[in-house]
Amino acid sequence: MTFQIVLLVVFFALVTGIGIWGLRRTKTLGDFFLGGRTLGPWVSALAYGTSYFSAVMVIGFAGTQGWQFGLNALWIAAGNAFIGSMAAWLVLARRTRRMTQNLEAMTMPEYLQQRYGAKHLKPVAACIIFIFLLPYSASIFKGLGHLFETVFHISYDLALLLMIAFTGVYLILGGYFAIVVIDFIQGLFMIAGAVAMFAVIVGEGGGFSQLVGTIQSNYPVNIASPPSALTIVSLVFMTSFGTWGLPQMTQKFYAIKNEAVIPRAVVACTVFAAVVGFCAYFVGTASHAFFTSGTIPRLPNGAINFDLIVPTLLTEHLPEVLIALILLFVLSASMSTLSSLVLISASSVAIDLYPVKIDAATSKDRSTAMIRFLSFLFIVISYLVSRFQITIIVTLMSLSWGAVSGAFAAPYILSLYSKKVTKAGAYCGLLGGLVTEAVLFYLVKLPGPLAASIAIIAPFLIVPAVSAFTKAPDTAIVEKAFAGIAKK
Repeated sequence: MTFQIVLLVVFFALVTGIGIWGLRRTKTLGDFFLGGRTLGPWVSALAYGTSYFSAVMVIGFAGTQGWQFGLNALWIAAGNAFIGSMAAWLVLARRTRRMTQNLEAMTMPEYLQQRYGAKHLKPVAACIIFIFLLPYSASIFKGLGHLFETVFHISYDLALLLMIAFTGVYLILGGYFAIVVIDFIQGLFMIAGAVAMFAVIVGEGGGFSQLVGTIQSNYPVNIASPPSALTIVSLVFMTSFGTWGLPQMTQKFYAIKNEAVIPRAVVACTVFAAVVGFCAYFVGTASHAFFTSGTIPRLPNGAINFDLIVPTLLTEHLPEVLIALILLFVLSASMSTLSSLVLISASSVAIDLYPVKIDAATSKDRSTAMIRFLSFLFIVISYLVSRFQITIIVTLMSLSWGAVSGAFAAPYILSLYSKKVTKAGAYCGLLGGLVTEAVLFYLVKLPGPLAASIAIIAPFLIVPAVSAFTKAPDTAIVEKAFAGIAKK
């Protein structure tokens, strides 16, 4: 316990120092939100990767899918690495960087409004981000609070307050500069923690081959009705291709220094996602070698407590030093995701709903102070949501991924490659994905991953169909957006 506390104190001191350093480099709103578009390949890649993987994935999701899917859970890790990371950078990064600069856009809502010449698209998109991403950030606060409550035996409320304090310090002071530097450091912790976790569990299981064999033999006994292939495919699709439409992920492409850094960022991000994802999901799958249906952690009502599978497995088999490293691994994963979500949520008001056009390069203290204040405000709101678990907000958490990606993926991705998408097509795609997710999840009662996958795919049919029968886009806007993008 002493070692864990010392490690956390050192980590938080480092975080605070970087926040102060970032404050000195942050002069304008463009600096605060995009780091002045000056970021190199390694920090950009790890900023993307650390935003991808949070405690929700490392602890809850890996434990849930590892137990329910067995070795098939590794398909999720593969999808996250090669579709969610590598393909995303290859397909989206270059054009996003170029077109957001051409259109002088800092956020997803601002980009979509400029790209389609749609006056009211920005506030509509900003409201979607605010409504659905803020609850998602609250869910991460909640997960971290319970983790600290369990490990350090402190109250849940105190744990939440500690998370708010330290996340707020570096985000509010240093903005995106501080976020990416801390993400780079956290990314190194995440790789070390993931590899250590994997190595110890494999050793405890008698070696990789023996452990895999044990999992294969125990899985059919523990799981009477394995999930269908459709469930597995939809989950891989949602967690991999679904990230292509999430504003907190695409923001990383806006901020890169230039297009020359992309090839190196592709390699770094893919390796990071492959290592962290494989190790996390394999440890979740390894639960079949260490638990039976009778010994698996359960809730008081008898249902399986999926959130405790991985923590229980680790605390029973890892020494104190490695437990501390894993704790830092989980903390790093969550803080990086959380800071990205809060920054994007704050920008939805400070940049996208602010009635005055802001120049990112020359805006003075007033606009930068506003987004700092809103970042603080949204952190406080996230705390209140996590603390009091308001019913309607908890419901929005379950919709967040499918709703946001369903709304943005098609209008955003098609805007990068097609000059024929119209303003009406973009509006219909944005609202079509959102409505599809809500209808399939609540009225049709489809499983969450399947509902989200359909909500993401449907707008790719809606947008071209509506565009074919509506007023053609403004040629001047299209040519400005595509300027400098060579035809392949």
